[in-house]
Amino acid sequence: MEFDVLNPRIPLGSWIEQFFDWFQHWFGWLIDATNWVIGGLYSGLQTALSTPLYLVMMVLLAALAWLCASWRVAVFTLVGFYVVRAMDQWNHTMQTLALVLVAVVLALLIAIPVGILAARSKRFSAIVKPVLDFMQTMPSLAYLVPVIVLFSVGPVPGAIATIIFALPPGVRFTELGIRQVDRETVEAAAAFGASPLHILTRVQIPLAMPTIMAGVNQVIMLALSMVVLSGMVGAGGLGGDVVAALSQVDIGLGMEAGVAVVVVAVFLDRITGGLANRTPLARAQRAN
Repeated sequence: MEFDVLNPRIPLGSWIEQFFDWFQHWFGWLIDATNWVIGGLYSGLQTALSTPLYLVMMVLLAALAWLCASWRVAVFTLVGFYVVRAMDQWNHTMQTLALVLVAVVLALLIAIPVGILAARSKRFSAIVKPVLDFMQTMPSLAYLVPVIVLFSVGPVPGAIATIIFALPPGVRFTELGIRQVDRETVEAAAAFGASPLHILTRVQIPLAMPTIMAGVNQVIMLALSMVVLSGMVGAGGLGGDVVAALSQVDIGLGMEAGVAVVVVAVFLDRITGGLANRTPLARAQRAN
């Protein structure tokens, strides 16, 4: 292939298409396994959230809000989800909540270990940072194209695109939190004979937990925004309503879906904020 310096043309798109063809040919088993695992998790959680009578689920969600945050958040949860049910958006909201929870849990299972490794190794951190920069600056809609190619349409490609889009803050905040732990505290634990694993699990992670929880909050918010966009790939839920409202210019449907998204976002935000305030370090800071 000749390359004209004055009129350059790099066939990046063609190379990427060839890579995806190669990946599908040799790793079809991995695609099928991922589809089965994520699809099973989503279906199970969505069924668990949608099967009980909505009044029962509202009380359970309010009880969780009271346990993790405060009675004010519990009252908001009851009122907010009652409004969602009154707008006839209950089932779609539960679908969206299930998709967000699956994507967030899987994203955190990847992000937190990667953040820990980045905090413990400067070389690994230098490798990871450009990848995270690329993931954060890539337009969110661009993630939908490759996942459609690999996983067709439905909730699974929506969840995978959400995981990729929401993962970077989890890595960054975990690394930041562990790096901010006072070096003298770590050295004192080592001087008393603590192993590196004990130092990590009993010193660094507990002290870094407020920062890590801030990262969890960011992952949840990004996941929720991406799940709405995932309605374009047939993920359903509130994202599907937003897409339908755009295509039909249906202001009412769009506003109802938007209000339901806000209720879910505030609920998840207050839950994670309440959990962050219950960490040992946060309680110690309030005591002082």
